[in-house]
Amino acid sequence: MEPPEVMLENSDAVYDFYLRHRQNRLKAKAAYALLGRRWHPRIGYAPQAREQVRALVRSGRPMLIAINHLSQHDPYTVAAAAWRSVLRPIIGVVRVLAKDELFLEPEQRRKVDMMGGIPVFRGKDHGLRAVNAAGQQMMDTCAQRLARSEHLAIFPEGTCNEVDPTQVQAVGSGVGHIAFRAHKLGAEPVLLSLGLSYGPRPDPAVEPTAEEAKSASFYFGNPIYDLPAKPAEIARLVRTDLQRALDGAVAAY
Repeated sequence: MEPPEVMLENSDAVYDFYLRHRQNRLKAKAAYALLGRRWHPRIGYAPQAREQVRALVRSGRPMLIAINHLSQHDPYTVAAAAWRSVLRPIIGVVRVLAKDELFLEPEQRRKVDMMGGIPVFRGKDHGLRAVNAAGQQMMDTCAQRLARSEHLAIFPEGTCNEVDPTQVQAVGSGVGHIAFRAHKLGAEPVLLSLGLSYGPRPDPAVEPTAEEAKSASFYFGNPIYDLPAKPAEIARLVRTDLQRALDGAVAAY
């Protein structure tokens, strides 16, 4: 299938394509391995989390992986952390929500597609009313992929945190609606929070350099198997649990 142009006006075709798109797992693993060699994040785990995540990976249950968002470097450091952690076996079956502008340039889009990207049309870029229908399609697409026992990685804050890198910012209800819709389709996604820190930053609005980002600190929380029944409650749980994981990443830096 020929990839459609990623434009808001074309959202029907866009999400029909990403509902069916398949990653090349060998190429994805090669790309993650390369990033794992170039970037050297430190990996920490909550008590028993390493064993719990290993068991979760073996179980085949779909994971909703929530990560706090600090920098434009995050996709690279997260990919490196996945390669260097107990998440390595699921590389190639993880979808990643990414802003639509990353899909505009053909060569960059090829790389984002290979890494499992699904485009998001953000209200801050296009207007809340304009993106409503596309947002519904995106959430349905993500829910259906979770129902196929694939995994979804998401920055639930929606944009880079330029306020306080030690505090998770507001989490929208989208992550809750995705989990809720997946449950309606018969899936039982498990929440896994992954805290990320680049260390103390005098000015949070100033991005870390690539060299600084290479030594990022990641901290895995304990998986949460039983999610609340309502989307808003799920979103609140995501923020609370992600804050615990972020606290661990900051402490371990």
